[in-house]
Amino acid sequence: MGSRSPSRLARAVRAIAALAILATGTPALSQAPQQPGTVKANHGAWSIVCDQPAGASGEQCALMQNVIAEDRPEVGLSVVILKTADRKAKILRVLAPLGVLLPNGLGLNVDGKDIGRAYFVRCFSDGCYAEVVLEDELLKTFRSGATATFIVFQTPEEGIGIPVDLKGFGEGYDALP
Repeated sequence: MGSRSPSRLARAVRAIAALAILATGTPALSQAPQQPGTVKANHGAWSIVCDQPAGASGEQCALMQNVIAEDRPEVGLSVVILKTADRKAKILRVLAPLGVLLPNGLGLNVDGKDIGRAYFVRCFSDGCYAEVVLEDELLKTFRSGATATFIVFQTPEEGIGIPVDLKGFGEGYDALP
């Protein structure tokens, strides 16, 4: 399983995750990573993190979990669930470190069942992110699952599976403002 010990990589991933909190439905093109927001609640392995972006009328919150591969301390992910500012869409955004092979995308399986791939959409100085609309079927799968494994590639043949604990996901998602 992933480790949650603080490290330079984990801090960098959390800083990038702050970008996700600032999302308004369209990705920011030139924003630099901001300081992480405030943890408002913990639900199992997940945290609700909130921040008030400049110019916003209120706080924006995201459900997130940061993990680092135990056997590869240089490979970590931040998994972020957020609702767009207009509340019309739910987004799953996964932030991966620089150096991942972009064309292969990000693989996902839950409890050993292949769910599919998402493609990386943007990179910043501290990493790249893939995102998908969190459809009801995937939301249901996350709620009922035990472990989601996200797979990043460093070469076309070498996938690195990073397990993400789904304990507390449903409760955290339901508490997300």
